[in-house]
Amino acid sequence: MASDGKKSLYDDALEEAKRLTQDAADTGDTDGAAFSLEEILAEYGGSREQKLLADVDRTAAPEETAPSAAPAPALEPEAPEPPKSSAVREFRQSPPPEQDPKEPAPEENPPEEPEYPPQPRPISMEEVVGRTVDAVMEETEELLPEKKHRRGLFSRRRLVETEELYQRPPRPPEDDHVPESEPEEPEEPEPIGPEPPLGEAANDSRFEMKHLSRPLGMAVFLTLAAAAAQLVEQRGISVPFWTGEPVTRTGVLLGLLLTVSILCRSVFARGFGMLARRRCTGELLCSLGALATAADCVSSLFLTGRSAAAPYAAAACAALTFAQWGGVRAARARYDTYRTAALSEQPPYLVTDTAQGACKQPGRGEGFYTDSVKPDLPLQWQTALLPLILVGTVVFAGLASLGQGRKEDFLLCWSTILTASASFALPLCWALPWSGLARHLQKSGCAVAGWAGAEAIGRNRSMILTDTDLFPPGTVHFNGIKVFGETLPHAASYAASVIRASGCGLERIFDGLVRSEGGHYYEVDDFSFYEEGGYSGSICGESILLGTASFMRKMEVRLPGNLNLRTGVFLAVDRQLTAVFAVKYSASENVDWALRMLRRSWIVPVLASRDANITPQLLKRKFSRRVRVTQPDLAARVALSEQESGRGRPRALLLREGLAPYAETVAGSRRLTGAVRRCTAVSLLGSAAGALLAFYFSFTGNFSMMPPVTMLVFLLLWTLPVALLSSWTARL
Repeated sequence: MASDGKKSLYDDALEEAKRLTQDAADTGDTDGAAFSLEEILAEYGGSREQKLLADVDRTAAPEETAPSAAPAPALEPEAPEPPKSSAVREFRQSPPPEQDPKEPAPEENPPEEPEYPPQPRPISMEEVVGRTVDAVMEETEELLPEKKHRRGLFSRRRLVETEELYQRPPRPPEDDHVPESEPEEPEEPEPIGPEPPLGEAANDSRFEMKHLSRPLGMAVFLTLAAAAAQLVEQRGISVPFWTGEPVTRTGVLLGLLLTVSILCRSVFARGFGMLARRRCTGELLCSLGALATAADCVSSLFLTGRSAAAPYAAAACAALTFAQWGGVRAARARYDTYRTAALSEQPPYLVTDTAQGACKQPGRGEGFYTDSVKPDLPLQWQTALLPLILVGTVVFAGLASLGQGRKEDFLLCWSTILTASASFALPLCWALPWSGLARHLQKSGCAVAGWAGAEAIGRNRSMILTDTDLFPPGTVHFNGIKVFGETLPHAASYAASVIRASGCGLERIFDGLVRSEGGHYYEVDDFSFYEEGGYSGSICGESILLGTASFMRKMEVRLPGNLNLRTGVFLAVDRQLTAVFAVKYSASENVDWALRMLRRSWIVPVLASRDANITPQLLKRKFSRRVRVTQPDLAARVALSEQESGRGRPRALLLREGLAPYAETVAGSRRLTGAVRRCTAVSLLGSAAGALLAFYFSFTGNFSMMPPVTMLVFLLLWTLPVALLSSWTARL
C-alpha cells in the first residue's frame, strides 16, 4: 500500500470517480455501472494520468511508510497481465470501494482493459553526440580518397616480431578428424620384435662358443704343420721322403687343407649362409680361397702343363683358422654381453641416445637384444666392396692365364689371387674389438647392444651429467646452518619444499634435515627457475626465494656483510633473509677418474645440473683443473635433466651405480666404433692390395717372387694393425 502522502496526489481523481459511480447507481444507469474505475480514469483523466506517471517516476526512491490504521486484506494471486504503469499498479492494490447493496453486480465477463505502450527509454546527451559523430565520420571516409602509404628516404618499416616463444600445440581430441593439410606426425620408434630371454640367449652363445672353440686347437696345429712343410721346401732343406717328391708334397698339403676345412666347416656355413641372404663376407672369400686351392692341388696331380709353383695351402689353412677364431671371439662377446644383461630382469639404468649426447635413464631391457643382432659396420662395408674384389679375382685370373695362353694355370692363378685377397683381418675387424670391450665392461657391470648400440651412444662426443652423477650420495653434506628470526624446523620445511620442487641433488640432505627437525613439506605454488642461480615460489601466501648469495643480491635481499660462503643455500621469505645453509661438496675418486677418462677419450660432458652451486668452476676446484665441461643455459639444463626420467631405447645397460660405469660405457662405445671403422678400412685395403700384388706376379708368371710362406707373412702383417687397434679399444 502506498503512504498517505503519496495518495494525496490523486485524491481528487478518486473522489471524482466515486461520485460518478454513485450518481450512476442513483439514476439507475445500468450501462454506466459496467465500467470499472480503470476505464473511467482512462477516459476522463488522460492528462492527469500523464502527470501522475511523471510524479511517480520522480519519486521512485522508496521511503519509509507509516503503518496504516487497519491492515489491508490479502490479495489473491492473479494471472500475469501486460505491464502497466506504476500508478495503475498502485491503484489496483488499494482496497475496492464499498458498494451500495442497491447497486447492481458487475458483469461476469467485463470488457478487456486497454493496453498501454511501454514508457520510452530516455536517451542521454552523450549517446546522441556519439551517434552524430560516428555518422559524420562515416560520410567523411566515403568522400575522402584512400590514402596511399608513401615510402620515402626516411620512411620506416613497421616493426615485426621476429622471435616467437615456443608454445606446445594443443592436443586434438581423439574423436576429431585430422585434415590432410596438417603436418604429418613424427615417425614412430623402431619396432621391437619378439625377443628371447637374455638368459637363453647367453646359454646359446655359450654353447656356440664352445662348439667353435673345440676344433680350433687342432686347426692351428695343422696350419702350423702345413706352413712348416712349405717353409722346408722353400728353404731347400733336404728331408727324406719329402724333398724331390712333388706328388707326396701335394698329397700331404691337400690332406692338411681338407682336414682343416672339415674342422672349420662352420666358416663355410657362415660364408655361404650369408651369401644366401645376399651378404658377402670375409668368411665367403676364405671358403672360396680354400676350395680354389684344393682344386689347384688336385689339378697339379693330373695336369702336365701346369707351372711348377707350389700350391698356397698354408695360406688357405691360415685363412680358415683365423675365420674360425673370429667366430669364437664373436660368440664370446655375445655371451659376455647377454650374461651381464641377464643378471637382472629389470636393470637399474640404461644408456640411450639423444640429440645432445648419451643419457642415463631408468632401466628396462626391451629392445636390447634386437639392437645387438643388427648388422655391424664391417658386414655392411664388406657386402658393398667384397663382391667387386671377388669378381676382380676371376677377371685377373683369366687375364693372367687365358690371356697369356696358359690355360692350365687358371686354377693356380685364381687360387693365388683369391687367397691373397682373403685377408685374415676380414673376419676379425668386428669380433676382436667387440670381444675385448664386452669382457672389460662385464667386469664393470655394463653391457652394450652390439654395433647398433655402440654407434648410437658414440655418435655424439658428449654425455649428459646430472647432480647425482658428479656428486653421488655421501659426498654432499651440511657444514653449518644459521637461522635469522625464525625457527629451524620452519625454515628447513620451507627450504626442503622448494628443493623438492626443483628436483636438484640437494633433496636427499634436506629431506634428512626435515625428518630430524620434525618439519613437514608444503605445497609450492608459482615455482620458477632463475638463470642467476636460484628458485622462487609461494608457500602459504609468502614469497620464497632460495639460491646462492649472488642470486640473493640480484633479488635485492640484504645479506650480512661478513658472510663469505662459496657453496651455500640462502633462504629468504618476503625478501627477508631467513636462513643460511652451508653445503660442502666432497670429490669422489671414481668421479675424478671418470672425468679424466672422458677427457682422454675426447668426450665432452654436458652439465645438466639443477643445483646452482654445481658450476664448471666448482668442478675445477674439486677435481682436476683440466676438466672440460659444457654448461648450457638454464632452459637447456632443465630440459636435459628431464630427459633422465624418460624412456628411451636401451643402447646399453648399467647394473652399477656411479659415474664410472656410465663413463666407461660411453667412452668404450666411442672407441669401439672408431676402432671398427679403422680395422675394416685396413682389412679391405689389405684385401685389395693382396689381389693386385698377386695378379702382378701371376700375370708375369714369376710365382717364385711370392712363395706360399711369403704370402702367409704378407697376410699376417696386414692382420697386425687390426690386432693392435682391437687391443686399444679395451684400454679405457
